[in-house]
Amino acid sequence: MHALTMAETLAVIEDAISRRQTVQHVAVNVAKLVQLQSDDALRRDVAESDLIGIDGTGVVWGARLAGHHVPERVTGIDLMLALLARCAERGYRPYFLGAEPAVLEEALRRLSGRYPGLRIAGAQHGYFGPDEEAAVMARIAEARPDCLFIAISSPKKERLLAAYREQLGVPFLMGVGGSLDVVAGKVSRAPGWMQRAGLEWLYRLLQEPRRMWRRYLVTNTLYAGLLLREMLFRRAGSGAA
Repeated sequence: MHALTMAETLAVIEDAISRRQTVQHVAVNVAKLVQLQSDDALRRDVAESDLIGIDGTGVVWGARLAGHHVPERVTGIDLMLALLARCAERGYRPYFLGAEPAVLEEALRRLSGRYPGLRIAGAQHGYFGPDEEAAVMARIAEARPDCLFIAISSPKKERLLAAYREQLGVPFLMGVGGSLDVVAGKVSRAPGWMQRAGLEWLYRLLQEPRRMWRRYLVTNTLYAGLLLREMLFRRAGSGAA
């Protein structure tokens, strides 16, 4: 993972756009970090990404406990919005792929109002079949966007990028998960104080307790186990030294 600030991350992205050199971004949170332990394809796709951002507060805390310097958390949605502001200011053209048709339409409407001057290269909802995939990717390549935001869940979005990255020729590629749902107002984001306290998972649990309780119980327990194993490994290493 790359322990960068928001400003440093944006500088890497703008450099890629200016040189038309492809940089693939992936954001890592606790759920994804746990999933990487058992999903070889997802682990490979994440490891092969050019820019691996630290999204989850739990990952920031865990990395710091393990002795790594992490200046701040750079969430996927905040990075997307910051980059869209730069797009509006500097003429970069984004393309949006994913989400439900109505959600995508509303998100684009709101983004256009929020960032006057934003020139959108194109958009495609995420409800297309495997037989349409190649045509969708060809349309994106033809539009020649400067950045591509993919609102498709993991691990599908990572594998989609791995398969079509070179064909697309887009300088900046980024999976944004459910960010367009938040922008469109379909899903609300946790209050700022809960984000800073690392309690976004609790906010989501309170919103959808029946669907999310098992996921968070299992994920958080497994992550706690990973941290404990790392701490014991580091202590054993220090003792041996």
